[in-house]
Amino acid sequence: MSRRAQLNEPNPLAPPWGLMNRRSWCERMTGGLYVAALSHLFGGQPSQAADTSDAEPAGRPHHAPRARSVIQLFMNGGPSQMDLFDPKPFLDRHHGESYFDKIAGEVENIGSAGSLLRSPFRFEQRGQSGIWMSELLPHLAKQADELTVIRSMFTTSITHEPALYRIHSGQLRSGYPTIGSWVVYGLGSENQNLPAYVVLDDPGGMPVNGVENWTAGFLPPVHQGTRFRSQGAPVLNLHPSRKTSEAASAIERGLLRELDQEHLRGHPRQPRLGARIASYELAARMQLAADEALDVSSEPESLRRAYGIGQAATDSYGKRCLIARRLVERGVRFVQIFISGQIWDHHAGIQSGLISACGGTDLPIAALLEDLKQRGLLESTLVVWGGEFGRLPIAQLTEDKSDAKAGRDHNKNAFTTWMAGAGVKRGFVLGETDELGLAAVKDKVSVPDWHATLLHLLGLNYDALHIERNGLKERLTGVTDARVVREILA
Repeated sequence: MSRRAQLNEPNPLAPPWGLMNRRSWCERMTGGLYVAALSHLFGGQPSQAADTSDAEPAGRPHHAPRARSVIQLFMNGGPSQMDLFDPKPFLDRHHGESYFDKIAGEVENIGSAGSLLRSPFRFEQRGQSGIWMSELLPHLAKQADELTVIRSMFTTSITHEPALYRIHSGQLRSGYPTIGSWVVYGLGSENQNLPAYVVLDDPGGMPVNGVENWTAGFLPPVHQGTRFRSQGAPVLNLHPSRKTSEAASAIERGLLRELDQEHLRGHPRQPRLGARIASYELAARMQLAADEALDVSSEPESLRRAYGIGQAATDSYGKRCLIARRLVERGVRFVQIFISGQIWDHHAGIQSGLISACGGTDLPIAALLEDLKQRGLLESTLVVWGGEFGRLPIAQLTEDKSDAKAGRDHNKNAFTTWMAGAGVKRGFVLGETDELGLAAVKDKVSVPDWHATLLHLLGLNYDALHIERNGLKERLTGVTDARVVREILA
């Protein structure tokens, strides 16, 4: 027998690291990290960093968490801040005046750049807190006193794809773990029968950047988002093609487990094998849990109507918002709701476009906040809303140069997000933009700051949650300076 064959044959009497060259040692070490990651996801005690010298036990936050779970309502495309949450009287007074020459470097489509464009919508102060909100959000306005609105967000790209990578993973390119993956990597799961990180994408189509919006990047693949469908089977190929009794299924699963473990023992240098086996075992447990969690028909008819389920404009988004509540109620750590394409990207027809986008999401979102509040879940659930950037205060004109059909181009220097629920102030506004809404000027919040704050609310230190990779301390916030935005903390 060759020496290579001897090395590939497990020897129970050999010391753990005996007869091992550098490549073999690295392979086994990598396998150990995958096992640690799987142990973490399924209730074990993993390390929070690949460098075990500063690792901490799995499932233990760095400090007392304010939030147990997150529901992210992602508004792909870039909602217009000055038409929704950041009224600008200056635009009303100077509508139609030329301003392009002052911001030429910030405009993507120079040939279609027009003059200052006022908002076509009325604003009112809402709730006891007096938060200014557009008439487009009548249902969310009733929840104004639950919101923390951040008007002073900014980012680093005016192009959708890199801006999306930035808001989801902290980087401007693909291949990096998204925020949900980092959260699950740091905290693990509270429900062993459901994934810790669930994505509810739109049945009408994928968002821009597709599955890269919820990838695990260089983290173990077990931490990536799991897509649940709100129509039809929740998870494709989850159920067997033929029905068997529960007793027979239990015997079958037991035999498969024994065969899997025997195969795993015979292939100690296959680090992804354990992850694959664990995924199949989770799928078996999900056969009942996923169907039950996504069955909104069990909810009272009055509640489904409150979410807009059954109404053409709001049925799809309302169903996913209700599913999100059911998932966090069952211990799912991180839930993302996406929309098809980018319905907030209004380069033309911003008036009709915003009416449509708000019409499909305003009622369900307000119902979600009220439902969480009534069940006591808003105290432990953080709800976050926002897109990848904002819009410009000047018109983007169509060929006929009509203001009625005008839109707004991308703006990286100012946009609005809001949070509600666990750990944040109620009825509070942070930050200001200039008189045009062109740039954040007071209490500015960068994307890394926003990431650091979300992690902090979940009990995670953004600097301590890292993995050593190619000699670099990889974090969600990258190498950029970041801060926790303590001004919004309750």
